[in-house]
Amino acid sequence: MKVIISGYGKMGHMVEEELKEKGIELVEASEDIVATKPEVARECVCIDFTTPDAFKANYRFIAEHFKAAVVGTTGWNDIKDEVLECFRKAGTTMIYASNFSIGVNALFAATRKACEVLKGAGYTPSVEEVHHIHKLDAPSGTAKSLGAIIEESLGASPEISSVREGEVPGIHTVDFLSACDRLTLRHEAFSRKGLAAGAVAAALLTETHPGVHEFSDVIL
Repeated sequence: MKVIISGYGKMGHMVEEELKEKGIELVEASEDIVATKPEVARECVCIDFTTPDAFKANYRFIAEHFKAAVVGTTGWNDIKDEVLECFRKAGTTMIYASNFSIGVNALFAATRKACEVLKGAGYTPSVEEVHHIHKLDAPSGTAKSLGAIIEESLGASPEISSVREGEVPGIHTVDFLSACDRLTLRHEAFSRKGLAAGAVAAALLTETHPGVHEFSDVIL
């Protein structure tokens, strides 16, 4: 497998390190993915960690030219249907996630299960996310995903709060409060390495899971 990284910020560098550890060939780390030669793109999986605006501008090129794509960029839910349809029409495999951390995906599963048990028992849900001051979107894509899981599984819309401080890689807390007790589920990232490892795992899964998938659907 060959990979081209779209976006060479902190996450791009972490993905590069993970690829080296796994012995996977990195063809290029690009700040301008649309400049990739089509004959090169056809042989590569694109791992995208850019910005919402950049991904919105580039997704058609990625869908039409790359062998497959792994998308860790968030903030494009407003055009999600057309993005997914674009990849389906192009016949390009795509695996996307609001968070590629295996631990966070376990949090998604635990939250869904907790909601199923607590439904109708008088619990009020809430979600808090804490990230570094450089993070552009708020709430985080992960917090929005947790909110969607709660709304679907519990039938209640949680309050979502966002905190930006220091260089915190990411903390997500789901809280269920009743008159009798409180249940708290929490995931804390120590670095971005877990995100990079998950993204590379997703890139490998594109070889055995053709089509358009959310990461949680192929690992849980």
